[in-house]
Amino acid sequence: ALEESPDSAYHSHGSSLEEEAAERTDDEEQERLLSYWQSVGRGHQVDVPRDMAEPIQQLTRNNNPQERQTIPFTLIQLREKLGDLLYEKRQYGKAKWACIKMKEKQYEQSICLGFMKLMRYICEQNSSGLYLGITIPIVTIVHTNESQSAMTPAVTVAYYLPEVLQEQPPHPFDSDIIIEEWPSTIVYSRSFQGITNEDSIMREINVLAAILESPELCLQDTFIIAGYTNPAAATRHNEVWFLQRP
Repeated sequence: ALEESPDSAYHSHGSSLEEEAAERTDDEEQERLLSYWQSVGRGHQVDVPRDMAEPIQQLTRNNNPQERQTIPFTLIQLREKLGDLLYEKRQYGKAKWACIKMKEKQYEQSICLGFMKLMRYICEQNSSGLYLGITIPIVTIVHTNESQSAMTPAVTVAYYLPEVLQEQPPHPFDSDIIIEEWPSTIVYSRSFQGITNEDSIMREINVLAAILESPELCLQDTFIIAGYTNPAAATRHNEVWFLQRP
């Protein structure tokens, strides 16, 4: 048998040590991310299970702003006052979305748990076995009573499928996730920063209702909260959307 030279033995051993070190730092990174999400989750009274470690890591790695696909829309009108943007009127085309209905005690619990289920679907738990890619915003459909004074607990968290998957979306392994086709819609969109909870959402709905010329053209009890940053982010960029009646 050919004897291995000490030099080649060192190289093969050295590379396996490097791989071990890489794996170790990989695991440490996964733990760090998981514990961060768990601490954020506790703040919203949400338990982040251990099996979320891999999806969280995948999502974090693939979270370069260049890699995120923004949902396409046509800008119809900008409404400004004294140089401040009040709202935008946009048209979104017909498209397929992965949707999950949630009904937790608090809105933040619903979006955190809904987002985690969608993350698993995005991160390989689908019929293609592939990472699907992040699209922004992730949206939540919320409902209020007729007088727009209170939110109802049931919400739908939804993920826009990337362009290349619109024709044939991969099937989710989670039976709670439904692929829906939404019709083309005109929305009135206004930005806001910070956390999203029942109070902040109702405040933003009332602000936009007050500055729209014809709020009666929109649905009176159904709104969308669009999130451009994940629920674990410290500072968040959101929008509230009013939906024009079909």
